[in-house]
Amino acid sequence: MSVNIGNIDLGVFPLLLAPMEDVSDPPFRFVCKQNGVDMMYTEFISSEGLIRDAAKSRQKLDIFEYERPIGIQIFGSDIDTMREATEIASQAGPDLIDINYGCPVKNVACRGAGASLLQDVVKMTAMTKAVVEATHLPVTVKTRLGWDDNTKNVYEVAERLQDVGIQALSIHGRTRSQMYKGQADWHLIREVKRNPRIRIPIFGNGDVDSVEKAAAWRMEYDVDGIMIGRAAIGYPWIFREIKHFFQTGEYLAGPTTAERVAVCRTHLQKSVEWKGEKTGIFEMRRHYANYFKGIPHFKEYRMKLVSLTDIADIHNVLDEISEQFELEVA
Repeated sequence: MSVNIGNIDLGVFPLLLAPMEDVSDPPFRFVCKQNGVDMMYTEFISSEGLIRDAAKSRQKLDIFEYERPIGIQIFGSDIDTMREATEIASQAGPDLIDINYGCPVKNVACRGAGASLLQDVVKMTAMTKAVVEATHLPVTVKTRLGWDDNTKNVYEVAERLQDVGIQALSIHGRTRSQMYKGQADWHLIREVKRNPRIRIPIFGNGDVDSVEKAAAWRMEYDVDGIMIGRAAIGYPWIFREIKHFFQTGEYLAGPTTAERVAVCRTHLQKSVEWKGEKTGIFEMRRHYANYFKGIPHFKEYRMKLVSLTDIADIHNVLDEISEQFELEVA
């Protein structure tokens, strides 16, 4: 049975790409889309930045037809500002608006935004209602289990936000105080999904980094789909591998070195096209180690890649990698 968000048909048990700051930009989204992800989001965008017309915030509104369905994710601490930012984001033409109530980092949460709203469910509900009323698009939310171990309130949050009109909820299986440490706990995500009052899709997020986990947790925790974040960085093939297993019950071979090089080239090309050559090359540096993780004695090549400033030189090094490591890397 297909999972739907408003009139968006995501198919049976969709795989979502989590919004990640400084990662899930259009170049990264392109290579994930090529590998079968069903739904993606922009990096989270400051509502204050949008209404101030800040260049960085505005650039994050860039979306492309091949990315659909795609959501624009916004965050903020002021209800009126979030309402206005929703109107601006809606004009960029996404398929939905997503609210970030999960970011745990200090400069977001300690300013009353992101996961901080888990400490004030009344304000969170009012803010969500304002966003829902400010757009014709479906509104979804990404959040965490709670602020800390003593205040795991996502069960209540899910009911309240559904009541004011959200159409899907993604839950990261950690509290804010955990940040990204320890193991994600999906048991409470399952309780939310099994709540007879909940009618909207519930997506689980946190620690899904293999075909085995995706398959096991799909069965164990009853979620409608899985959101994958860090495991896709440098390994967009995770989406196609999970889908292949779901469809056939068989494992798909991992990418060869040639495939890794080809996708890295594509990512680099898209990065330069979108950001310009200087910035595109510089910001691509954070991805090389991940693309070639597991290749023995790769440090020498990584050091070259992160020091080069000419795109032709980078392609020459990628040629060397492809020639030097011809065997498949699982």
